[in-house]
Amino acid sequence: MAYNQVAMDHSVKAPPVLSVKMWPPSKSTRLMLVDRMTKNITTPSIFSRKYGLLSLQEAEEDAKRIEELAFATANKHFQSEPDADGTSAVHVYAKESSKLMLEVIKRGPQQVDSEAEGNVDGDTLFDLSGGRRAFIDLEEARELLRPLAEPNNSFTKIRFSNRSFGSEAAKFAVGVLSSVKDQLTEVDLSDFVAGRPEAEALEVMTMFSSALEGSNLRSLNLSDNALGEKGIRAFASLIKSQRGLEELYLMNDGISEDAARAVRELLPSTGEIRVLQFHNNMTGDEGAIAIAEIVKQCPSLEDFRCSSTRIGSDGGVALAEALASCSRLKKLDLRDNMFGVEGGVALAETLSVLSELTEIYMSYLNLEDEGAEALSEALVKSAPRLEVIELAGNDVTVKAAGKLAECIASKESLSKLNLSENELKDEGTILIAKALEEGHDQLTEVDLSTNMMRRAGARALAQSVLKKPTLKLLNINGNFISEEGVDEVSDMFKDSADKLGPLDDNDPEGEDFEDEDEEEEGEEDSELEAKLGGLKIKQEEE
Repeated sequence: MAYNQVAMDHSVKAPPVLSVKMWPPSKSTRLMLVDRMTKNITTPSIFSRKYGLLSLQEAEEDAKRIEELAFATANKHFQSEPDADGTSAVHVYAKESSKLMLEVIKRGPQQVDSEAEGNVDGDTLFDLSGGRRAFIDLEEARELLRPLAEPNNSFTKIRFSNRSFGSEAAKFAVGVLSSVKDQLTEVDLSDFVAGRPEAEALEVMTMFSSALEGSNLRSLNLSDNALGEKGIRAFASLIKSQRGLEELYLMNDGISEDAARAVRELLPSTGEIRVLQFHNNMTGDEGAIAIAEIVKQCPSLEDFRCSSTRIGSDGGVALAEALASCSRLKKLDLRDNMFGVEGGVALAETLSVLSELTEIYMSYLNLEDEGAEALSEALVKSAPRLEVIELAGNDVTVKAAGKLAECIASKESLSKLNLSENELKDEGTILIAKALEEGHDQLTEVDLSTNMMRRAGARALAQSVLKKPTLKLLNINGNFISEEGVDEVSDMFKDSADKLGPLDDNDPEGEDFEDEDEEEEGEEDSELEAKLGGLKIKQEEE
C-alpha cells in the first residue's frame, strides 16, 4: 500500500502524521481479485446454464484482462478526482470489475472449431473442448461422439475437457471408448464432470476408467476435476494399467496428503514418465513426501511442476532430495510454496546433478538471502544452458545480489529473468545490470519491478538491456524512481517504447517510508481486500 506523509510544522518538530491511502492496491490485493473473479466465472450459475461455462484457463485469462482494465479505469479516476484516501477509486475498481466480469459471463466461452483443431494434428485428435462449456445429455453425446464411433477411424488422441458428462451420457461414451482404447495414445479428461454432484461425478470417473483400462497411453490428463482421494481411486483401474505412461497431469485436483499417497500407490513404477505436473493443489508436507517417492522412480523426468501446493520446508527437502535421481530434468517449477531457507539449501545441493536444466521457477518460496545465495552458487557450476530464471518474491536483498549476479553472468543462454518483488535496491540492481552487460544476446525479458530501486538502478539496468537485440520487455514498475528518472528511462527507450513496461506505479518518495510500521500496512491491505471481497456476479440480468 502507498503511504503519503501529511505536511508538518517543522518549527515544533511534531511527530509525523501519516495518512494512509486506499489507492493504489498492492500487487497481492490485485492478484487476490483475479483469483476471486476466476472462481466466480467458473462457478455454475443461471448464466452458465444459458451462455455456457468457461474453462479454467479461459477464465484466468479473462480475469487478468478484466483486472487490468478495471485498474486502469480506477487509476484514471483517482488521478483526475483524488479524494482523501482513495475510497472512491476502490469503488470504481470493484464496480468496473463486476461489470466486465458479467460481460464475459454473458459472452460465454469463445468458439473453437473442433475439426480445425483436429486437422492441426493430422486428423489424429478428437477434440470436444471447443464451443460452450456445458452439460452433455445422452442425445448430444451420441451426436458429438459419432466420428469417434465410426469403424476404422484414425483418432489416437482424445480431448473431452470443457464438457460435463453425466451418468447417461457417460454410459454411451464408455461404449465408444472401449472400442477405440487400443488405438489411443493420449487421453485428456480434464474438467469433464464440472458442476455434477459428487456421487455422479465419481460414478462417471469410474465408468471412464473401466472403459480405458488396459490402453497403452503415452499421456493422461485428469486436471481440473477436484478429484481428491476419492477421485484418484475412481480412476484406479486406468492408472494401474498404464505401463508406458510418459506424461501425467494432476493440476487443480484437490490432491491432498491422502490423494498423493493414492497416486503413489496406484501409479506403476515404470521409469518412463517424462512430464509430471501437480500445480495448484493442497498437498502439504506429507503429500510432498509421497510425491517425492514417485519422483524417485522417474529417472527419465524432464518436466516437473509442483507449484502452489502448500509445501513447507520438510516437503521441500524431500522433493529436493528426490530430484537428485532425475539427471535429465530440463524444466523445474516449484513456485508459490513455503520451502524457506532449509528447502532452498537442500535444492541447491541437488542442482549439481541437474546439468540439463533450461528453466527454473523458484518464485515465492521464502528463500531469503541464504537460500538465494545457495541456489546461485550451485547454478554457477551447473545448468550451462539455463534459459529462464525466476526468483521473484523471495525477500532477496543487496546481501545476496553479488552471488546472484555471478550466476546470471555465467548464463549466456538466458532469455528470461524475473527478480521482481525483492529488495535489491540500487546497489543490487546495478550488480545485476553489470552481469547482463556482456553477451546475453538471447535475452527477451527482464523483470525487476518492486525492488526499491531508484533512478541510478533504473538507469543502469535500462542501459544494460536496451542494446540486447532480442529484448521484448523491461519491467521496472513499482519502484522508487523519481519523475526525472522515469523521464530519463523513457527517453532511452524512445525508439523502442514497446519494449519498456509501464512506469506509472513508481513512488518517488517511497524510500522515506521503508521503516514504517508494517503492521499498519497489513491492516490497510486487509481493509482494501475486505472492500473487494464482496465482489460477485448479480444473479439477475440487467
